[in-house]
Parts: sequence; structure tokens; C-alpha cells
Amino acid sequence: MTKTILCAVDINRVDDENAVLKTAAELAELHDAQLDVITVVPDFGMSVVGAYFQDHHVKSAQNDASDILKSMTKKGLGAEADSKVRHIVAMGSVYEEVLRAAELGKADLIVLGAHRPDLKDYLLGPNAARVVRHSNCSVYVVRS
Repeated sequence: MTKTILCAVDINRVDDENAVLKTAAELAELHDAQLDVITVVPDFGMSVVGAYFQDHHVKSAQNDASDILKSMTKKGLGAEADSKVRHIVAMGSVYEEVLRAAELGKADLIVLGAHRPDLKDYLLGPNAARVVRHSNCSVYVVRS
């Protein structure tokens, strides 16, 4: 049975997320696991803001996110390791989409960062906390 590690990254924080990505890659290599890397584009469809975005803007945001994610993983892991990574771009709420991807991909482990620079010594970020609380698999939280 192949193991799967899901690594959640924020493509808007490439430098901060590099430690998360590298940790996930090391764990995947150690356990001979498939590495999936996900980023989530916010879904404005249900809010007042969403009224200002047309479908082509949403699709463009997803395509741009995919390009940035692939560039980020290639730079952070190297071309050879990146060629084995499954890149996932989801749209919606970060914690909900990470949990959904973990379920669909039958992840054995989720790796993510704890982000709240002003409170990093005291709290997990809200998305990390929700993933930890609601995940059906183990969660490895990387502190920067």
C-alpha cells in the first residue's frame, strides 16, 4: 500500500513555506510516500466581493496559482523531486479544501505550517488549528 503525504502551502508566502515543503519532502522520502502539494485559492463566489469577479478571472487565478505552485516546488525541491509531486490547486476555504484533499487522496499525513507571526509562540494559525482538530489522519505542523 502506497503512503501519501499531503503538504499544504500558501503560494503568497514562498520563502516562509519553503521549510514546510522541504519537511514534507523529507518525510515522503523517508517513508517512500507519494508527495501531494496543495495550495488553495480563496473562493469569493459566496461573498459580496464575488459579484465583481467573472468566471474567466477565477480560471485565470487558478491557472496562475498552478504556475506559481509548480515553480515553487521545482525551486524548493529540485526538478527531479518535483517531477514526482502531484500539484493540487483548490478553490474555497483553506482548511476545508485541505481536509477534502486529504480525504480524497487518502493521505496518511498532512504537513502544514503554523502561521500567525504576531502570536506564533502561543497559537497555531486558524487554518492549521482547524486542520489539526478535524483531520482523520495525523498532522505535522512545521514552525518557522
